This record gives sequence, structure tokens and C-alpha cells, in this order.
Amino acid sequence: MELRLLTPPHWTDYELLDSGHGAKLERFGPYVLARPETQAIWSPQLPPTAWQRADATFRRTRGDEGPGEWHSHRPLPERWQLNANGVRCWVRLTPFRHTGVFPEHSAHWEWLAQQVRRRNQPRALVLFGYTGLSSLHLARHGAHVTHVDASKPAVRWAQENQALAELTDRPIRWLIDDVGKFVARELRRGNRYDLILLDPPVFGRGPNGEIWRLHEQLPTLLAQCARLLSTQPLGVLVCAYATTISALTIGNLLAEIMAPFAGYVTAGELAIPEQTTRRLLPTAIYAVWSDRELAVSG
Repeated sequence: MELRLLTPPHWTDYELLDSGHGAKLERFGPYVLARPETQAIWSPQLPPTAWQRADATFRRTRGDEGPGEWHSHRPLPERWQLNANGVRCWVRLTPFRHTGVFPEHSAHWEWLAQQVRRRNQPRALVLFGYTGLSSLHLARHGAHVTHVDASKPAVRWAQENQALAELTDRPIRWLIDDVGKFVARELRRGNRYDLILLDPPVFGRGPNGEIWRLHEQLPTLLAQCARLLSTQPLGVLVCAYATTISALTIGNLLAEIMAPFAGYVTAGELAIPEQTTRRLLPTAIYAVWSDRELAVSG
């Protein structure tokens, strides 16, 4: 198994301007936002005045990952448009500091496009799909996509992104469901997929109060996903934001589960370069299986 550090391609509408002292300063389209970032334990490079000029700053009200409040320094719209490396989407300020956009995911988008183009209308399954940018990218390149997330607001947001991106004619099933229950039903139905993406949270709740804990349930879910694959699968991609496990952990797990298939596993970190220093801010860990060597570039 090979370990790699991946960074996303340049986005015109997004920049990581600076980071440090437990925060990051980013530009989303015309607006600059300051948000907490536990990984940024170093010192900022920009002067304090640059941070003070942010259009909005997020401050937590309880806990490191709990809800908080945005403090706007000038009037901001409820939502605004962003070009997410070729897919238009909506940005919003949420009570949990997120904006609906994760630029680091685009480090895998070219590989996904290459895999999709290898087969006529391959079937792709996206689990914990949130606001749908990876799903839209897959559909844009010709995949038939099934997108599953337990959050009704997130799926509604993803559908709004589909309309904004002018991809409503593409075959995407938007499903509000508990991921574990959905995968179990698909196995009973005999449905199969050529490409599977997972972006699981550390902790989550399903639409009926189902509990998800990454450490406890990821091995079982990945094993079930392997059984959902077609006879000639194109790939499996797992991203995670859990800082208590390493990329080697999910890489080893994916390699074990995919052992019956001939292929290759790559694991590593996703990171975003700062525009001022090119210093890399770590954002997530990943593991990817593909039937072809050197499946991921970056």
C-alpha cells in the first residue's frame, strides 16, 4: 500500500488565505470567512488586520465540534453561488461552521472522472453524500448516481445544487435514509455498483435516531459495500475527518476487505495549500481502491 499526500486543483472561487492559532481564513467567492481549525496550531502569517477584515467569523458556543454562531462584519446573503471546480453550487453559513463546500474533495475528482469514462454509464453509489458535489461531478461525467444521506436539509441542498449546476437531466437518485439500513436493503435486492464513495462522519444520527460511530461501524459497512460491487468494479473511495485514526488505519481496513479483488490501495492525507506561504493545512484522511495502479494523482 502506498501513502500519498493529495492537494486539490486550483479553484478560482476558493482560496485558503491563512491559518494559525486554531483558525483558518478562507475566501468563498466574494466573501472572506474565518472559521475554527483545530489542526492549525502554528502562527498565522497574515497580520491581525487581515483577519479582522473577514466578512464573517464563526465562534463556537460549546465544545470543539458543537454548534456556534457567525458574526458578520457586513451584510451577507443567506446563500451565494460558487463555482466548485466546474460545478456551480450554493454556499451557506451553517450553525456547525460548515459552508456546504469541501474543496479538498476535488483532489479525487479527476480520478473519479477517469474511472467513469472507462465504462458506459457506470453505476455509482455515494454514501454520506451531504450537499452532493461529488455526486454531481460523477453524474456530469456520465455515471448513474445513487446519493444517500440521513439529513433531509442536506439532500434538499444537494438538489438545489443540481438545479444550479444545470444537471437536472442527469440520472441521480437522491435518498434520505440511514446508510447502514440502505446498504443492507440493496444487498437483499441484489443491486450492484461499479464505483462506491463514502464520506462518513465520526458520529452521526439517522433519520429515525439511528446512531453511527465511525470506529465501531466502518468495518462492517465497508465489508457490506464490497459485497455491493459489480463483478468488475472500478473503485472504492473512503474519506474521513476523524483525527483519532490514521490514513494507514483505513488503508489497511480497505486493503483487507478488498483482498478478493485484484487491485491496488492508496491511502494518505488531503491538504489545502495556503495562498500566502504554500504551507499545507491537513483536512482529511482517505483510502482508495482501484483495479488499476497509480489510480490517484496529486
